[in-house]
Amino acid sequence: MTTSSHFPVMETFNCGPFKAPRVWTGLWQLSSNAWGSAPVSKIRSGMSRHVKLGYTAFADHYGSSEIIFGQFKKNLLSTDGPHVVGATKWCVFKSLEPSRAVVEAAVQERLERMSTDRLDLLQFHWQDYSDKGYLIALQYLCDLQIEGRLSAIGRLCNFDTKRTDEICTQLGPGFIATNQVQFSLIDTRPLHGMADVCDKHDVKILAYGTLCGGFLADKWLDQPHPDLYSGQLTPSQRKYLDMITRAWGNWDLFQDLLHVLRLIGDRHGNVSIANVATRWVLDHSWVGAVIIGARLGLSEHPGDNQKVFTFALSAADNAAIDAVLARSNGHRLITTIGDCGAEYR
Repeated sequence: MTTSSHFPVMETFNCGPFKAPRVWTGLWQLSSNAWGSAPVSKIRSGMSRHVKLGYTAFADHYGSSEIIFGQFKKNLLSTDGPHVVGATKWCVFKSLEPSRAVVEAAVQERLERMSTDRLDLLQFHWQDYSDKGYLIALQYLCDLQIEGRLSAIGRLCNFDTKRTDEICTQLGPGFIATNQVQFSLIDTRPLHGMADVCDKHDVKILAYGTLCGGFLADKWLDQPHPDLYSGQLTPSQRKYLDMITRAWGNWDLFQDLLHVLRLIGDRHGNVSIANVATRWVLDHSWVGAVIIGARLGLSEHPGDNQKVFTFALSAADNAAIDAVLARSNGHRLITTIGDCGAEYR
């Protein structure tokens, strides 16, 4: 991988009508003070810092982050800044009759909150699979895309393999560009079916949870098992700690994985454990990008994340990783937890 000037060349992929970077900035941590809080001015400065480094895609807007990002992008456009992709969400958790008016109102609400007349990408989540209304809602979203209200529906969010195949088959090629699901060295469920469906329909995965809330990092190497109830962990860390130590394996095995990742990082110029974990995910051809959460203005690592584009994993690297994963229960998660997104249903 080559370097231009003093910045690594960021890999890109075709995401619907856009060419987008393969590392996206996740904004879910702006949704609650449980992750900490920063003044809006610092948040916007953090967004600017990311864009200048080539991180021109932001995802997982909740609550006020839609408004903050919308204002940021509007100002960027007024100054002839680079094109920035913003992906927002429409999550349907309760019973809903998806008429044209209902779907249009949901889109209009997001257009207003993001201060725009066209959404770049819409993440769509539907909670109850027994209610086939998601197919009707998606068809109306396709209509709105054709009419120019959406640049792309682009994304399903936490849809499983069966429903992703069903949706792509019914809507036809080109309407669904991506499905956002959890995928990491710890959670390898997309390898069991979802990958084949993505290849079949030319859909890319937008992977979240790639760093397990920050546990796949040098900070946790040779550290004792954290106290789940200490109050020192973020909501994401509490979620992923439970997965690591209950569903996937245990803390000792996780430490073995961190040690292997550290040795691999050393072989590639002392890149971080997080870089190696991210590179492993990106090396799957059906992964479009990873979404790495950032506590803008508090804790963010855009400089370190760039290093993922400076090296390639070797066959020996992957064999060392596979040897640890083979000792885990990772291959059983598809049955113990369920398919992608099952943990939210």
